[in-house]
Amino acid sequence: MQLRGLMGGVDGMRVAPRMADRAWSAALVGAVACAGVAACNGCHAVGLGGTSEPKLQDAPPTLRVYFVSDLGAAIEPCGCVKDQLGGLDHAAAWIAAERPHAPSSFLVAAGPTFFMDSALDPDHRSQDIAKAEALATALRQVGLAGWAPATNDWAGGAQELGKLALLSGAPGLEVGVRVDAGAPLLPTSIVPANGLRVALIGVGPTPGPGVGAQPSPVDAVRAASQAARAQGANLVIVLATVGRGEAKRIADAVPDLTAIIVGDAEARGDANTPSPPAEQVGNVLIAETSNHLQAVGAIDFYVRGNSYVFADAAGLADARKAAEITRRIDELHVKIANWERDRSIAAPDLAARRADLARLEAERARLDIKAAPAEGSYFRYTLKEVRDSLGQDPAVKSALQSYYRVVNEANRVQFADRVPPAALPGQPAFLGVEACRSCHVPETRFWEKTGHAGAYATLSTESKEFNLDCVSCHVTGYGRAGGSTVTHVDRLKNVQCEACHGPGSLHAEAPKTVHLSSPGPDACLSCHHPPHVEGFDAVGKMMRVVGPGHGG
Repeated sequence: MQLRGLMGGVDGMRVAPRMADRAWSAALVGAVACAGVAACNGCHAVGLGGTSEPKLQDAPPTLRVYFVSDLGAAIEPCGCVKDQLGGLDHAAAWIAAERPHAPSSFLVAAGPTFFMDSALDPDHRSQDIAKAEALATALRQVGLAGWAPATNDWAGGAQELGKLALLSGAPGLEVGVRVDAGAPLLPTSIVPANGLRVALIGVGPTPGPGVGAQPSPVDAVRAASQAARAQGANLVIVLATVGRGEAKRIADAVPDLTAIIVGDAEARGDANTPSPPAEQVGNVLIAETSNHLQAVGAIDFYVRGNSYVFADAAGLADARKAAEITRRIDELHVKIANWERDRSIAAPDLAARRADLARLEAERARLDIKAAPAEGSYFRYTLKEVRDSLGQDPAVKSALQSYYRVVNEANRVQFADRVPPAALPGQPAFLGVEACRSCHVPETRFWEKTGHAGAYATLSTESKEFNLDCVSCHVTGYGRAGGSTVTHVDRLKNVQCEACHGPGSLHAEAPKTVHLSSPGPDACLSCHHPPHVEGFDAVGKMMRVVGPGHGG
């Protein structure tokens, strides 16, 4: 399969790169691009559905379309809990294994893709833009063919949006809105694939004040679909960054569409969302994944004869049942990951939960299968949960490592002079674990055996110790008076006593009269929360940080 315009744009697209916010941004782009070229012999496409794969009897599909919704710059999850959902390198690895089963394929995206928030914090701006550019380069390696930007994707400005399109090798698509915003967006891209002509149409959020009158999303998509059909498009897929309700209105009003991939118009914060069930409005398939790359969707199109109306061979009538089974599967993954580290759990109980997981995965796989119609074209649809077990794609992993190394060095220099504010007179400051050790020997000995005692090393060994997305949860007193900053962490590396009990200087001066707090499980959630950690069992995890000599 060939994807049109991967280097120079699609149908005349012109992208003008802008100067990076900082000099090191150019170094990042070069390092990431070189890593990808060295390890990749062409485009990959990102992965399919369910934890257990259905055993399809079909020949390879005429076309497979992989899709993600609301990726939100989530390139990988934290590693503090086993078997977390997410990770672009894992998704890309799955594609490599699937390529023989779906040789003609590409990836599309809808909703917030390159930035988690719609406004960039000044301190984070350079790093967030560097991450967006690394993500764009990695998406190019996994076969991105088109994406519909959300409000978040404009956070770096119009020129940066154009640069992201250039790095991703695929056009940003938006029809009928923001036409005067200055970014090189296209309304439609025609992608040739295995004898098909696939029209990708992007529709985005309603523009803000001052942009001028624009057609409604329904009218804009209708006109773009008619134009694409006139150009010989067999399939018309809309990337709808307008939410599910508006996507269903589009499907109802433009019934000749093939599918609509749904994303949100804007995202705020780091909460994770589930994957809604797919559905059909007439003959239009409406599909959406969970955010933050927890899952990747795949639609297999089987073309027979000259029919481009596709019957459902995916069992969408059972979609809600499949969604409920998926929820139970996710809960079991979390429980098993926690139980594997808990010595109080009996081996037969753990084995029983693993058997339950296997049974549910098999049940969900069966729901993905429906007999193909005797004649005519049809589609299959499924989801792939993105987990560590999928392995790593070397090219994407190398690209992410390049991003971490370049950003780490840049932040080390940029924040070298940032020191924590001094504690006010009469207010406590942070001392570090060595000050605690003189009186609390059993407690500190117990702490040394926990994962918290090595939290900083998990960053420094991966060039992440100065990464603004990471450091605050791997040191003590971050950003607090008398505490630590990005680079000033000498006495406060790791998650020490004062991370939970509060600054201890006044207690050290008067231990009998000034007492520190004894936090409950909720204190863990300030760091152990989505998208870094999903399904965190704070009560269960407390058992690992308390024990004889330390609260137990």
